[in-house]
Amino acid sequence: LLNNSCGMQRAALMTSRAAVVAMPQQRSQQQQQCKIAPNVVIRRWKSFLHNNNSTQKLTTTTRTTATPRRSQAETLNARGSHSTFVAPSRLVCFSTTNRNQSEMAAKCLQLENINPNFITMEYAVRGPLVIRAGEIEKELEKGVKKPFDQVIRANIGDCHAMGQQPMTFLRQLLSLTFEPRLLDSSDYPSDVKERARAILNNCQGHSVGSYTDSAGLEVVRRQAADFIQKRDGGVASDWQNIYLTGGASPGIKSILQLIHCEVSGQQPGVMVPIPQYPLYSATIAEYGMRKVDYYLDEETGWSLSRTELQRAYDEAKKECNPRALVIINPGNPTGQVLTRDNIVEIIKFAHDNKLLLLADEVYQANVYDKNSKFYSFKRVMHEMGEPYASQELVSFLSVSKGFLGECGIRGGYMEVVNLCPKVKAMLTKSITAALCSTTAGQVAVSALVNPPQPGEPSYEVYEKEKNDTLSKLKERAELVHKTLSGFEGYSVNPVQGAMYVFPQIEIPPKAVEAAKAKGMAPDAFYAFELLETSGICIVPGSGFGQKPGTYHFRSTILPQTDKLKLMMEKFRVFHAEFMKKYK
Repeated sequence: LLNNSCGMQRAALMTSRAAVVAMPQQRSQQQQQCKIAPNVVIRRWKSFLHNNNSTQKLTTTTRTTATPRRSQAETLNARGSHSTFVAPSRLVCFSTTNRNQSEMAAKCLQLENINPNFITMEYAVRGPLVIRAGEIEKELEKGVKKPFDQVIRANIGDCHAMGQQPMTFLRQLLSLTFEPRLLDSSDYPSDVKERARAILNNCQGHSVGSYTDSAGLEVVRRQAADFIQKRDGGVASDWQNIYLTGGASPGIKSILQLIHCEVSGQQPGVMVPIPQYPLYSATIAEYGMRKVDYYLDEETGWSLSRTELQRAYDEAKKECNPRALVIINPGNPTGQVLTRDNIVEIIKFAHDNKLLLLADEVYQANVYDKNSKFYSFKRVMHEMGEPYASQELVSFLSVSKGFLGECGIRGGYMEVVNLCPKVKAMLTKSITAALCSTTAGQVAVSALVNPPQPGEPSYEVYEKEKNDTLSKLKERAELVHKTLSGFEGYSVNPVQGAMYVFPQIEIPPKAVEAAKAKGMAPDAFYAFELLETSGICIVPGSGFGQKPGTYHFRSTILPQTDKLKLMMEKFRVFHAEFMKKYK
């Protein structure tokens, strides 16, 4: 068939005519049909034949031949996560395969008729490497021999999964609000009980099982506003500008949805830092918007210059209408903490170019460098005075990061500042359609923004656990930087904040060629070799964006210190062997 285009065309035409599904009669007596175009059939057949001809020889229509099993990760990596056809990975006969093909062709939902933005979007943090890591874990459970006995997942900022212990105060507050009968127990401190009663009194039916206001429980929103005002040295915060969200991600997505509007016939653009957190690129692609890249300066500790912002903005204006500027501070994946002077320049740029500022500040508690300090964009705007104090801003915070690390509970908030009241009303209406964020997440936010105060029973334990967590993160940040800086071909900036290191690596030309031969990016090739050889799972820099011709990866600093030291030693051995093999 591959060598006979006419035969292929005739067969495809016959198949497309046969692939008709009679749908149930609805309002009319006529049947609705779902057809597959011949060119689509041809494309799928070619894909199928190309993938199977080298491994499968069919001499009759009934002979069964074993096809080498291909892992899901290998399929995704080699052909892309939005492949139009995946070769069978089991014992098949030609007639069975043909029947499956016909069944697939009969489906009304095909890749050709679904939202193309779903196909375009990618999320590197949970990509093919992570899928393969999961497969390896299952193989280890079955006793498959590997050069390692465990997978170390350094790919994602999941604190508790890497051994961080939950905060006592937060878990006690969750326990009391979800099981109010425990309020009579002497096992819980009085200050936790007082906070639990305040939350329950704000719930319909005095139960966290009821819906809350769409923007969240008023008592928690007021606590968040007080927290922000205290953090910012007295700068006022209106609780009605606070929206409680299921982690920071839903808040970010809701704002991107809000600005998704063509102006003067131009597609909306969103300026994002490179490297960036893949949530932004994935969401921008999902919504059919234009991502406008601006590069952080690696040579100066991942700083940001107004000159680079202006370059990116001016180039983007030729193709789209930039609407918003995303800032991640402290940085993910880069770990930098912006200086106040840098923030001032960013605010001036956003004001001068009429851009909405999106301040992703979820790592504000994670600052380790003694010469660095977190400044909120809201506070700096206020201190700059007019006209900058009136700059439109949305900032985000989450319980998933910081020192709580409660990723699975899904709690967070966003504060909208200086938005037009009519626009804010539309945002509220949109959020109302989603009913409300989870009450567990809202209780967790309450624990974050309304912690025990000096003199209260829970204060000493709370402070000890908080400081222990942050000091251990600082220790690991220094350990990772020191270790990786000693590797051949590595360039590593200090981890000033957040939970990640993002080193640049020199990949030998021989390894680059080997990667090309496998259809992989060189940094992805390096990461897969690391995973298969040592069991360490990281994320290639290409998933976050990087300057052309450079290669990076992101690793968390979250494994507990003993495991992190083991990880660094495995990393050292792997890298030395990799360089020896490909140099």
